[in-house]
Amino acid sequence: MTKETLSITGMSCANCAARIEKDLARREGIRSAVVNFAMAELTVNHDPALISEEQIIALVEALGYGVIRPEPLGELTFGVRGLHCASCVNTLEKKLLEHSAITTAVVNLAAETGFVRFDPQLIDSADIFTLVHEAGYTPVELHSSEIAQDEGLRSQRNWFIFSLLASLPIMFTMRLHSNHAVMQLNLLLATAIQFSAGLIFYRGAWSALKNRSTNMDVLVALGTSAAYFYSLAAYFGLLGPHHEVFFETSAMLIAFIRLGKYLEARARGKASEALKKLLHLQADKARLVTEDGEKEVPASIIRVGDVVLVRAGDIIPVDGEVLEGGGSVNESMITGESLPVLKKSGDLVTGATVSTNGVMHIRATRIGETTLLAQIVKMVREAQGDKAPIQRFADAVSAWFVPIVMVLAAVTFIVWYAILSRDFLTAFRFAIAVLVIACPCAMGLATPTAIMVGSGIALGRGILVKKGSALEIVSRLNVLLLDKTGTLTRGTPEMTDLVPASRGIDPTKLLECLATAEAYSTHPLAQAAIAAAREAGIVLGQANKFEERGGMGILCQYEGFQLAVGNERLMAELDIALAPLAKKGNELTAAGKSLVYVAVGNALVGIAAFADTLKPGSSQAVAELRRMGITTCMITGDHVDVATIVAQQAGVDTFEAEVMPERKRDVVKEYQDRGMIVGMVGDGINDAPALAQAQIGIAIGGGTDVAKETGDIVLMRSDLMDAVRAIAIGRATLTKIKQNLFWALFYNILGIPVAAGLLAGHGIYLKPEYAGLAMAFSSVSVVLNSLLLKRIEKTL
Repeated sequence: MTKETLSITGMSCANCAARIEKDLARREGIRSAVVNFAMAELTVNHDPALISEEQIIALVEALGYGVIRPEPLGELTFGVRGLHCASCVNTLEKKLLEHSAITTAVVNLAAETGFVRFDPQLIDSADIFTLVHEAGYTPVELHSSEIAQDEGLRSQRNWFIFSLLASLPIMFTMRLHSNHAVMQLNLLLATAIQFSAGLIFYRGAWSALKNRSTNMDVLVALGTSAAYFYSLAAYFGLLGPHHEVFFETSAMLIAFIRLGKYLEARARGKASEALKKLLHLQADKARLVTEDGEKEVPASIIRVGDVVLVRAGDIIPVDGEVLEGGGSVNESMITGESLPVLKKSGDLVTGATVSTNGVMHIRATRIGETTLLAQIVKMVREAQGDKAPIQRFADAVSAWFVPIVMVLAAVTFIVWYAILSRDFLTAFRFAIAVLVIACPCAMGLATPTAIMVGSGIALGRGILVKKGSALEIVSRLNVLLLDKTGTLTRGTPEMTDLVPASRGIDPTKLLECLATAEAYSTHPLAQAAIAAAREAGIVLGQANKFEERGGMGILCQYEGFQLAVGNERLMAELDIALAPLAKKGNELTAAGKSLVYVAVGNALVGIAAFADTLKPGSSQAVAELRRMGITTCMITGDHVDVATIVAQQAGVDTFEAEVMPERKRDVVKEYQDRGMIVGMVGDGINDAPALAQAQIGIAIGGGTDVAKETGDIVLMRSDLMDAVRAIAIGRATLTKIKQNLFWALFYNILGIPVAAGLLAGHGIYLKPEYAGLAMAFSSVSVVLNSLLLKRIEKTL
């Protein structure tokens, strides 16, 4: 199966999205088709052997919608910086066409873009960018969906301005119907608006009706056409004398709806702001290190294996490994961590992060679509295109919404004209108002816009939501299972206690002896001892005659004495008495710590205790989870004594010890069988089966290859508080979705009766044009309400 994401144009409401899904889902070879109305994107899983991407695009276009086609293999559109005149265009085109693999090269000076058609077997995009750079210009990668979104917004704005300027004269002269010249002008302006700015509604309505469906365009086309053609008939006297002409209704209706669509498009752009910020983080330029020295080049021409120079203040252009030098790197745009991270030779760095000090030579290991940033952008797009379960309710309502509104409009006309015996024009205007005030768009935008904003907030905190539905499910969690090692604890042992056998023994010298003996051991406890010595500023001595006793410890000679470092068995073999520290040793063992004894000659001189300690924020995170009403359970393969101590320190509600990796999945299932919604937090590799079994899998410490992580949510940092934040964001998102759905329903439940004239007896009614304005602003209000989610950022 192959997953494709395509940008769709021409959708006017949720019914359009539902129609595309319904038509594609019944096609052979398509497993699933999901349309995100807010993002105007289609995500489809299909078997390329049965149905190709081109066939899918053709099916969508046959339904009356446009598809922004991904550039075919062998074609490339890119931005060009540094063009000044027509001569620049000729120079660049000539340079590109000199290459035998390029058959077409077109440079647009006004748009500052270039287009080439080439043989992908002989040349790739990086080679093309190199040619552009050699010609003296700077190539820039373009993102087609972003370009289309900007063009769409500009188009909406221009059509609104046109329709407003054309309808204002009609509005101001609507009382001058006796003046023939004025009426002629109004007819011309109204006709121009109806069949230019209003043409999009006719196209949308025709596409829907042709496919035996209905959408918002049908309602708007009916309403505006009724007002326009009635006025047209009245103007030419086809309805008899003294019939009122009201061209202002259809003209202002279209202008107001165009205003609403423009504001809606702007607000939707704001909702996807987090993703745009990510796309703009990428470096435009890089300092490439060559045999001739360093030279500044476009970042897009860097290849795997190239070495780049990064100075303080530079954006790191690629994912790579530090070869020389070092410095601090601000990784907040990826992990959400505000403090810079120290990097040295051998460490990995991520493209789009910022060097705050130092100088580094970095060898590129990943470029283009394989970088961490590209992976994150891809996953966020997929998450925002995913449907939350609550969206099914909105889809069900939208499916029946337009036909019901059309029936209500007809009933409104019949009641006013036939039953209440009011004049035709009054009944007609009320019916039009009902048609244009009803808004299925708000229903369609309620869920996806909230998910877009929620996932964007999470992204800013280093929380990668891989499925949009995860935000809803995580908000309903009853139980959260926590893996001990690496989730609650650091995952590596640390020296917690150093106990000299008597007051006369210097603790610093004791630690020096311990670390010196462990200097060549790779055992985790040995490495922890060495780390503790270095942290204390102790320089390791030079020992000799090393002898490692398997499973017991190490013997060596140091400063003329025999050093013995190891466990009880080693001490027993050497007949070294442990009595001086027996009581302290028992206390440390009871606390779940591992002991290493240090002896000089035949005398015990001290004990070092080691433990896998809790992370600083673990107990706080568990307390927050309990405050949220979520039951916490720690799962570990450790002995029950150690598990008991860690569970007490962390404050979890319950724990399961001596659990083998394969049984963790069974533990998740046991809780699910009790009717609970279960989340699992683990390292994403060892805990993969349990993460997959849980309703929500949260992989902690995502590292540099998030694509390989199992789980619905990936925490880029190893901080359990981020799991708490993910739940808080999920709950806030679900609350906002419910508010949006309530408002969308309440607006229609309240607005339609008012538009139908139910309160006309009290002097409360709506002209059709103002009913259209209310409809337009209902969609805007839903998107703006979703944007209010951003206020939660201050509380996280």
